[in-house]
Amino acid sequence: MDAKERERLIDKYRDGYRAVAQALEGISDDELDRSAEDGWTPRQVVHHLADSEMEGATRLRRLLALQSPTILGYDEKAFAPLAADRPIEPSLEAFRWSRETNSQLLDRMTEDDWRRVGKHTERGTYTAEDWLNVYVSHADDHAAQIRRARG
Repeated sequence: MDAKERERLIDKYRDGYRAVAQALEGISDDELDRSAEDGWTPRQVVHHLADSEMEGATRLRRLLALQSPTILGYDEKAFAPLAADRPIEPSLEAFRWSRETNSQLLDRMTEDDWRRVGKHTERGTYTAEDWLNVYVSHADDHAAQIRRARG
């Protein structure tokens, strides 16, 4: 992947919070706990995004700071029960600021940083480009899921 393509993906990654916030705009309490055909409610989605983004932040930092780091897999279904009936605002803010701090790191990465390699416990070889490809569309996919649940 060349620098121009990475820049495009980083911009899309950075925009993920806006997409989710827009999908949640004006959401009612009833809508927060209504699921679409895929079974996740908007409340669960927001908490999942916070959990996933914070895990992703750790993964990115391990890739940048450690030599040949181990990148742990993430069982999203194991975390899902933690969503329960908690308010979404703290998780939405955690998601927002994790995205922002990660974006700041991504903007400053050198070509050598992009070539760093770790080992993912489920996927094998794992680079910062792999990381970006995993996370770039995650928020957009879940924003669409929130819109489906809202009808």
